[in-house]
Amino acid sequence: MSGALDTLLDRLVVPGYTRLGYRLRSRSWPADDPRPNALAGKTAIVTGARGGLGKATAAGLAALGATVHLVVRDAAKAARTVADLRGEDPNATFVLDECDISDLDAVRRYAATCTGRVDVLVHNAGVMPAHRTESPQGHELTLATHVLGPLLLTELLRPTLVNGRVILVASGGMYTQPLPTDPEYRDPPYRPATAYARTKRIQVALTPLLAAHLAPTFVATMHPGWSQTPGLTSSLPTFTTLTKPFLRTPTQGADTTIWLAATTPQPPTANFWHDRKIRPTHYLARTQESAIERDAIWAYCRKSAGI
Repeated sequence: MSGALDTLLDRLVVPGYTRLGYRLRSRSWPADDPRPNALAGKTAIVTGARGGLGKATAAGLAALGATVHLVVRDAAKAARTVADLRGEDPNATFVLDECDISDLDAVRRYAATCTGRVDVLVHNAGVMPAHRTESPQGHELTLATHVLGPLLLTELLRPTLVNGRVILVASGGMYTQPLPTDPEYRDPPYRPATAYARTKRIQVALTPLLAAHLAPTFVATMHPGWSQTPGLTSSLPTFTTLTKPFLRTPTQGADTTIWLAATTPQPPTANFWHDRKIRPTHYLARTQESAIERDAIWAYCRKSAGI
């Protein structure tokens, strides 16, 4: 695909984020990238892996040879997920771990059990509560789930992640939002989609700072386009109904995450990706943030996470 057409698809949003964009772009991707068994002997952790993008990511990483830990809030409810994955790939290795990423105490307990090397850490866990909800530590739930928990888990696993790869699953919705001055969303009215997009903006804005902090560990954020997942259906049922013919499959949505985790040579760190290509982090002037604003939200989130 020409660079001009690829950029046009991205700017128009609707074709680029749908299965059409994936199909057009994927035609130019090498069939052997990532190469077979690229993750053989390696360990991957995927949060929010009970279904949707997380389950598809776990399947893709395991197919490349990784031992995959599926981190879920309720292990009993996710037992069927593991059974499905093992049924689809009997030779793959899956481990089911229980941890509510929004609960910082649970994150600390879970990290203490991760004593071996971690080669890939995928932060996929996501929520979109209908009303403002707080985590056990009193933080707004989308902030706790998308930012604070992932920052803390990454920090605690830092000794085992040297030369590993950390990938955060963001959302194209973040293009509509600047860095919030009220990260805990205390000022009403509370809008679920806005809360979601704000925290995804924070993820993307902090990626260069996290990459510098973790170097030489690779850090990236990506967005999967519009993918048909249980989370999307429950959170945005009208959107799902209207766009269903155009939505990507979870496997298509997870492709760039899997590629970032396994392709060689390692891609450039500290960037925002979609469909295996670095994308701009802003399209609107009003969403631009300064270095001072990034540093401030970085300090706030680290302190709030107890780092």
